[in-house]
Amino acid sequence: MALYRGMDRAALDAAYNNAAAVKESAQIVADWEARSARLRAAHAQSMDLRYGKDERNRIDYFPARRDGPVLLFIHGGYWQHRAKEVFSFVAEGPLAWGINVALAGYTLAPQKRLDGIVAEIHAACGWLADSIPMLGGDPKQLFVSGWSAGGHLTAMAMGHRAVKGGLAISGIYDLEPMRLSYINDKLRLDEAEAKRNSPGPVDKPLTIAYGADELPELCRQSEDYAKLLGTKAVGIARCNHFSVLEQMASPHGALTALVRKLAA
Repeated sequence: MALYRGMDRAALDAAYNNAAAVKESAQIVADWEARSARLRAAHAQSMDLRYGKDERNRIDYFPARRDGPVLLFIHGGYWQHRAKEVFSFVAEGPLAWGINVALAGYTLAPQKRLDGIVAEIHAACGWLADSIPMLGGDPKQLFVSGWSAGGHLTAMAMGHRAVKGGLAISGIYDLEPMRLSYINDKLRLDEAEAKRNSPGPVDKPLTIAYGADELPELCRQSEDYAKLLGTKAVGIARCNHFSVLEQMASPHGALTALVRKLAA
């Protein structure tokens, strides 16, 4: 029985299974973890800054320049896997250009529903905006970026008063296929929650990017949401769902260039 865009449950599950689509994904993530651990060790004094009461309500801050813009990065994992500690490596690209980088943790499903996760991201934005004068950086230049589920949370963060703009990478913007697929086993979305957490138009600069070699549904999600925003998505050549993040980890990567443009 067709559930979404002509796909039955098995086809829909496969259409959003990024780990299965990229066979070396486990090795890629292991490399991320090792690189991130090295960067965190060099900035131990500004790790795990608490922004809320729950265990994962913590921010890691990587300073670059006291008067520089601040980029808050939100990790992915379909709202139910991974942690900020895995993704510290992405800070290296922006840091090279004087852009301060923060990474936010959040409670994972099923411990918290998506409404609560979105609220935590807003809380992280508020805490960071208030704390930038203490941490260093320009409080008038807070931008948000994120990958995969973090791309979705980036779009949802655009409503926060302190956020000036964003870069959403390989995100999910229409949550209906999440509700109908294996991802909902832990996410537990109902129809109303899926609708209110599917981001709409925003009134701030929001760049939509994705790897051109990603699963077709991931590419379509980005293209369709960019059209809704009245802009054009940036497809990054020769990048899959995982390798696309190297374009932010590198000072000369395509995503780092987009961050610099956003913060200019």
